[in-house]
Amino acid sequence: MDALAAQLAAVSDWITLHITMWVLVGTGILLTVRTGAVQLRRLPDMFRQVAGSRSGAQGGISSFQAFTISLAARVGIGNVFGVAAALILGGPGAIFWMWIVALVGMATAFFEATLAQMFKVRHTDGSFRGGPAYYMARGLRSRPLGVVFACLTIFTCGFSIIMVQSNAVAGVIGPGSPLNLPSSVAAAVLVGLSALVILGGVRRVARVTEWMAPIMALVYVVMALVIVGLHVTRLPGLLTTIVSSAFGPAPFAGGVTGGIIAALTNGTRRGLFSNEAGQGTAPFAAATATVAHPVQQGLIQSLGVFVDTIVVCTATAFIILVSDVYSPTLVESGALTPDAAGTLTSDAVAATLGGWTAVPMAIVIFVLAFSSIIAAATYSEVSMTFISERPEWRWLPRLVSVVSTGLGALASLTVVWNTVDITMAVMTLTNLVALVWLARWGVGALKDWDAQRRQGRDAPVFIGVGNPHLPGDLPGDVWAGEGSDAVGTDEPARTDDVPAPTPASSQPAASTGADA
Repeated sequence: MDALAAQLAAVSDWITLHITMWVLVGTGILLTVRTGAVQLRRLPDMFRQVAGSRSGAQGGISSFQAFTISLAARVGIGNVFGVAAALILGGPGAIFWMWIVALVGMATAFFEATLAQMFKVRHTDGSFRGGPAYYMARGLRSRPLGVVFACLTIFTCGFSIIMVQSNAVAGVIGPGSPLNLPSSVAAAVLVGLSALVILGGVRRVARVTEWMAPIMALVYVVMALVIVGLHVTRLPGLLTTIVSSAFGPAPFAGGVTGGIIAALTNGTRRGLFSNEAGQGTAPFAAATATVAHPVQQGLIQSLGVFVDTIVVCTATAFIILVSDVYSPTLVESGALTPDAAGTLTSDAVAATLGGWTAVPMAIVIFVLAFSSIIAAATYSEVSMTFISERPEWRWLPRLVSVVSTGLGALASLTVVWNTVDITMAVMTLTNLVALVWLARWGVGALKDWDAQRRQGRDAPVFIGVGNPHLPGDLPGDVWAGEGSDAVGTDEPARTDDVPAPTPASSQPAASTGADA
């Protein structure tokens, strides 16, 4: 098993170092240029859209609920254990590269969510479904590619990611934890809790994550702010260390080759695992929202990357860096190994605020990881819906997700960690190809939004037929006319043999740049 884990780790490192991080960052930069840096110039809009996103669902899933489903998946153990692992394996410089991945990833997340909204369909239960599999089938006219992506999502989310997250949850309630439950009891508790939520379907997940994810993220950030406030004089030095280490030659134990390569590789890999920008999972949640304009959800999902990495991951990094339980010297000497990543953040909080924090930290980690479990299960279910509309098939990913929760609580996940890194990389590369190919549609939607905002409309309404900013007409009736609010009169739709977007031969060609 150790030999298999080592081989998978070598494959994962090679893919990340030579392919994923270059394509991921390069795509983010390309989309940033195409949109005139939408993640910066529309940042105030992002906060404004979130503030008013709980209304307007019209009996479906609100924009805020869709945001919290994706936030629940983003803000999980990647923000706690992943950051700790990045620091151990890549040094403080890994945090800098996590920031870079997040900043360019905000543009990628914007396109993912916007395209998911544009090419979504109405499901048989009245809610919406969409995501990469759908915009591959409806936008690229390649249902086989969509099926491949859906299968990757079902395996990665419904099996690997859930096992990783459930293992983390078991760690905070199982043997050696404050609750000190036997492993079998911890697994049974997790299976029972996950079954209550996951078996209820997407709507129940939306209701639970609507309050769970934001509250726990806020509690964690407040705790971090208290710790940082107690060491505020060290902040300038920490920032200098993070930036200089990102480009410094000093090696760190456990890195791929040490120094800048270790920082770059681990920062990119853990940044992707944490914020999911470009991976193609969050768009499944984004598509479920009932909104008046696709860009509205694109802006909200872009903010999710900001919250996840720039806020929560940075908070974790500062907690660890201001404590005495971590230093590059400890890593170099072998006193601090990658195996310590699971407890490093909790140990850092305890070292700073006291041992009483063990229980609150266990609760925070439990909720963050559990919310990621139910969000990942949702992505798996939506992917199965793309493959087959038959209602009975929806139960398969739900049951697999619940079983994976129990297995993850009992298993040693060295192999699963490396496996999920590889499958996530394949998912990301597949999704990024589709994003670049369909970029003109996302740019057109943004130009339409910008034009309406310049006209003074606080709440732009999108029409996907006869829109001069688009390269053609969108398929289906979801965006067929003003006032549809993405609800329209669309009948439950399948993605089999979906007609391609109609060329708008009578319309002026959309330019490749974005309006500033």
